[in-house]
Amino acid sequence: MTYNVQIKVMPLKDLLDPQGKAVLGGLKNLGLTQIADVRIGKHITLQIDAPSEDAARAIADEAAKKVLSNAVMEFYEIEFIN
Repeated sequence: MTYNVQIKVMPLKDLLDPQGKAVLGGLKNLGLTQIADVRIGKHITLQIDAPSEDAARAIADEAAKKVLSNAVMEFYEIEFIN
């Protein structure tokens, strides 16, 4: 069976997000002063062929740990989509 999986990778909350700060500065320069903070991450969609949802989650978790995220600086969340 094929499973569609989304992986959201974001910087750890305690770490500075220089990309987010740059975008926040740009938004404020455009007059959007109501925006208090910006965090920028990655949104990755995978199609996984697996015998079960648990197996697909394990494959997505392995991909996220080994390739898609940096555990020192980022966290990730896995979600199944239709």
